[in-house]
Amino acid sequence: MTELSHYRNIGIFAHVDAGKTTTTERILKLTGKIHKTGEVHDGAATTDFMTQEQERGITIQSAATTCFWRDHRFNIIDTPGHVDFTVEVYRSLKVLDGGVGVFCGSGGVEPQSETNWRYANESEVARVIFVNKLDRMGADFLRVVKQVKDVLGANPLVMCLPIGVEENFVGLVDLLERKAYVWDDSGLPENYEVVEIPADMTDKVEEYREQMIETALDQDDDLLMAYMEGEEPSIEDVKRCIRKGTIALEFFPTYCGSAFKNKGVQMVLDAVVDYLPCPTDVKPQPLTDENGNDNGEFATVSTDESLKALAFKIMDDRFGALTFVRIYSGVLEKGTTILNSYTGKTERIGRMVEMHADDRNEIDRAQAGDIIAIVGMKNVQTGHTLCDPKHPVTLEPMIFPEPVISIAVKPKDKGGSEKMGIAIGKMIAEDPSFRVETDEDSGETILKGMGELHLDIKVDILNRTYGVDLIVGQPQVAYRETITTALEDSYTHKKQSGGSGQFGKIDYRIKPGEPGTGFIFSSKVVGGNVPKEFFPAIEKGFKGMMDQGPLAGYPVLDVEVELYDGGFHAVDSSAVAFEIAAKGAFRQSMPKAGPQIIEPIMKVDVYTPEDHVGDVIGDLNRRRGMIKDQEPGVTGVRIKADVPLSEMFGYIGHLRTMTSGRGQFSMEFAHYLPCPQNIATDVIAEAKALREAK
Repeated sequence: MTELSHYRNIGIFAHVDAGKTTTTERILKLTGKIHKTGEVHDGAATTDFMTQEQERGITIQSAATTCFWRDHRFNIIDTPGHVDFTVEVYRSLKVLDGGVGVFCGSGGVEPQSETNWRYANESEVARVIFVNKLDRMGADFLRVVKQVKDVLGANPLVMCLPIGVEENFVGLVDLLERKAYVWDDSGLPENYEVVEIPADMTDKVEEYREQMIETALDQDDDLLMAYMEGEEPSIEDVKRCIRKGTIALEFFPTYCGSAFKNKGVQMVLDAVVDYLPCPTDVKPQPLTDENGNDNGEFATVSTDESLKALAFKIMDDRFGALTFVRIYSGVLEKGTTILNSYTGKTERIGRMVEMHADDRNEIDRAQAGDIIAIVGMKNVQTGHTLCDPKHPVTLEPMIFPEPVISIAVKPKDKGGSEKMGIAIGKMIAEDPSFRVETDEDSGETILKGMGELHLDIKVDILNRTYGVDLIVGQPQVAYRETITTALEDSYTHKKQSGGSGQFGKIDYRIKPGEPGTGFIFSSKVVGGNVPKEFFPAIEKGFKGMMDQGPLAGYPVLDVEVELYDGGFHAVDSSAVAFEIAAKGAFRQSMPKAGPQIIEPIMKVDVYTPEDHVGDVIGDLNRRRGMIKDQEPGVTGVRIKADVPLSEMFGYIGHLRTMTSGRGQFSMEFAHYLPCPQNIATDVIAEAKALREAK
């Protein structure tokens, strides 16, 4: 059993291309987990094991691995940097205690770094910073440190300074120990020597060391007072203060190096041990009641408590379904029965494995603090709580962003439909930000995701992994129709063809309903001119016609029909006759009631850096948007607007272009509003052409 204080559950996250995966590779090599380092640009990185990852040189899904450094157990998750996969970062941060934020020495604080930093702040995850790629053209460690302060509103605590810049970068000065480390050109991480601090750096080293010690000692008044009086604190005391401030998110110890050239990674590993929290140092996870509200209780991290674990990721691979689980309390053993508090069902734990990217080691037991995977669980989804059947609890659930873009797909051949259904079922379980629905009007399958790249990769996976050839179409806007004018009308259905005939006469009023009410039917008939038993048939007749409006054949919304008089025949009247009368009445009156096309309006929430607010607002106005609100924040401005859905297709690409990739947005359906006349005319013409084509 590993001592909990020796656990470090950490994530490595950053902007696309800052070198997260390369840094993870170096950590695995240094800790003896792998013997040959794989490179991202060769498609051979250990944690990038999907075909799509190897081809594109990006990380798509978070990968978990375990290694050891200085007798401490590291559970590491390498997360994607691309904005379309932020859900992977979000759910990883949810189950981690600490993180390493990687920044590019020349690129600095890039757009996705801001998003990930914001997620980490919301999850209250302690971090150390690693400024990577200092051997690159244009790399400047102190410029990146300034950007971290200015752009992220964070407080970086400089722990080392680089010796040399760009291609002359050879090593680092450890400010705390006042030691200089210089690596040779072999590229091996262990080939370094400790040398004297270069003479031209001594003043700078002392200046930054003093700043670092003063910031650290702010955590302990007694030590700070002694320091002010000239008493030098011990290195252990300074480390204790840095650890305290890091866990409290007061500052972030900041290191530098070049992961690719194997320089400086050891110091980051030491920092993870020295300064990042173990599972018992962080705030325990809140528990909730059945409705998801906090009940004031917490999952205390301890092996003596009853089992409390969170399933944070489902992955389907060649061995079957893998459920990634973070254990917060208690012990989990092979063969035990656990309760899924979301479904209320119990499951038996078959195989448990410790992950190393896509390899695994079988284990029989796991405890509080562990991140493991369970093989073959049936009904578990992301965000479900696994617990002891005798002590049911629910951990705070995960909230996932709504998809912002959708495409219509259908298999090229008949046999593909069944294959696609099975594949999509697995993909939805793996990725909670990926949604699928069937368009009832067209029968097409609509895939919804976080961006063009996200859906592009989903279509690629369906094609290559599951062998489904797809025809990918454009998404359709769900237009609707309604009326604008109230009118009174009368309709008689009369049919005589020998024997008993059909007769039904209705007098009715039609008027626009309140938005969102759909269809409302009422009757004011008194005196038995229309017997009550025919009312349901009349309502059914009107309601059945609401599926196809008079203008373009779109469903009709928000109409009230009131029956106020009519007539019947003792022999010829029947329910069928009155139903037919109602249908005829709908066809007769709807074109006279001022029909119009209405379109879905989306509630759009755009996040943009301050410099681009004017561009973003101008663009939303051009898209017929109504700006509702602006909220300034530390790293940018949140703009809220109502915009027609038809104007939002392809918006993510425009937004990223306008904001140099730093903008983000989410949207959800708000309500329907009338279309402008020119757009309504186009919609009607398009619908007519479609009907004629059929």
